[in-house]
Amino acid sequence: MASSTSNTSKRTLYRLAGVAPTVDAMFDVLDPDRLEAVDAELHLPQERLGVPSLLVTGSFEQPVASWCDEIGRTTGCEVSRPVNRSAGLLMLAVDGEVYAIGYDQGFRLVPDHVKDRRFGLQFVIRRVDPGQIRDLVSHTPGGGRTDITLVPGGTPVWNLGVQDHAQIVRRLGGRLDGVQLTLGRDDRTRISSVEGGTGLRVRLGVEAADLVADIRAIVQVLRDEAPSPELEFVEHIVPIKDGTLVTRLEERLDDMLGERQDRRIAVAVPSGRWDDFAAAQVFAIKVNSPEARLADDFSLEYVLDRARVQRPGTRFAALRDGRVTLYSHLRAGKEDVIWTSSVLRWIEAEVALGARRFLLLDGQWYEVGEAYLKTVRSHVERLITDTPSVDLPAWVLGDTERTYNESVPDLRSGYVCFDLDNVRTALHQGNGVEICDLLSPDNVLVMVKRAKGSDALSHLFGQAVVAVQSLLHSPEAMEGFARKVAEARPDQALPDGFRPSKVVFAILLKNGTDLTADTLFPFSQVTLVQTAKSLQAWGVAVEVVGIRAAAVPPNRSGIHHLAA
Repeated sequence: MASSTSNTSKRTLYRLAGVAPTVDAMFDVLDPDRLEAVDAELHLPQERLGVPSLLVTGSFEQPVASWCDEIGRTTGCEVSRPVNRSAGLLMLAVDGEVYAIGYDQGFRLVPDHVKDRRFGLQFVIRRVDPGQIRDLVSHTPGGGRTDITLVPGGTPVWNLGVQDHAQIVRRLGGRLDGVQLTLGRDDRTRISSVEGGTGLRVRLGVEAADLVADIRAIVQVLRDEAPSPELEFVEHIVPIKDGTLVTRLEERLDDMLGERQDRRIAVAVPSGRWDDFAAAQVFAIKVNSPEARLADDFSLEYVLDRARVQRPGTRFAALRDGRVTLYSHLRAGKEDVIWTSSVLRWIEAEVALGARRFLLLDGQWYEVGEAYLKTVRSHVERLITDTPSVDLPAWVLGDTERTYNESVPDLRSGYVCFDLDNVRTALHQGNGVEICDLLSPDNVLVMVKRAKGSDALSHLFGQAVVAVQSLLHSPEAMEGFARKVAEARPDQALPDGFRPSKVVFAILLKNGTDLTADTLFPFSQVTLVQTAKSLQAWGVAVEVVGIRAAAVPPNRSGIHHLAA
């Protein structure tokens, strides 16, 4: 076995919030009932680790497995097999913060209420390769919808169709991109995967010094680095910290819980508990009642009925204090408990305060609409480049769009003008489809527009979507375009199997104003982002450049160049 493998082990690291960096505080945060359930033994390994630390070991024992009785009734064979699952939990304080690592079933000993639920996600969006995403879990507000996508071979994040401003990413995994962990110390070419949600699952050092050093390296990334531009949208939707606002939202939800069933309230599986949800055979729900209601699924109807009969002002608290217990067997015995949580963690609720929209998810409040403008703005800033990949001449302000496009091949070698030179297909029998205004020497589709308002740009963006769709999905359109290119540029025809790889939107704003995220029309920004996401999902990159205005015609030497 390679030494780099034996020196590291894939584990899930949690950061605990609000826990003092002392052994006593670590112990106090643990659930006594859970410790008793595993017959816990406590160890103090801080001398070896060099930091305050606590190790808990034990096992979940069951003398007779729950399936034994069932298989006996089915087969008539008397079967008695025990279940014994080990549990280890290491808690350690590094530079004033407390972390926890579970071994086997030890993760079940980590109290949910002290986990920093964004810790793993915050690391991943800074250090995962955006072009190699392998695992994505996102939540779409409204209806309790959670989408889980697995791409073992990896795929660019823009291929996953995430609606930046409309979805909350709950877990993200992919290829680890250049962080100084024990993993890469002996073999810097080694590639490893990482997943981040509440916890961070990554290969960590096994030796004491290596483990502490790895935690410090992870913290340094969180402290010193910004998210990858392609993944920064994940941080645009953040939990609300304003206590006064949270109180107002809780009061509004309390009122909603007193009304008849509201479609703004739905069920959502708590983050990181999808496997437990799938394994559960019984859900025991208790909301301010002496006995729990047992069912084979989570019953939102029952929860809302119980909330409605509570006194005004106490309904929200009833859900917060209510409990949901998942059992692995129909008998719902103590030995069958999978997990217990607050009822509130199973509720998704959308609340409005005036024009502002908020979402309660997994026990935390988020402002949904606030992220929208941030996402659009940052995306537009990334699309508009000051280092264009195409070399376009300046635009004489008195020239029409047609005149400009026709002049480019005279001023720039290798460019072909296809303005109004449309490709006709069975689907586009009338005027045909305009594939591009200009084709660059390296076969980039260039869409050109002089825009006095957002309508012109909406048409431009729509043209690009139709053109790319036609080339990708219509052999007739692809053959027609290839034929036109071969006729116009006999010495440089399109290669066999050509697929468009990039679209450049080249824009001259009215009066020659410089194109920036500030000067692009607001409505056009939204349309541009939507268009870029569609094209990127098809594997087509998008670039936006501003064309510089010229007061006099350019000379044939081509000294006037595009300026961003």
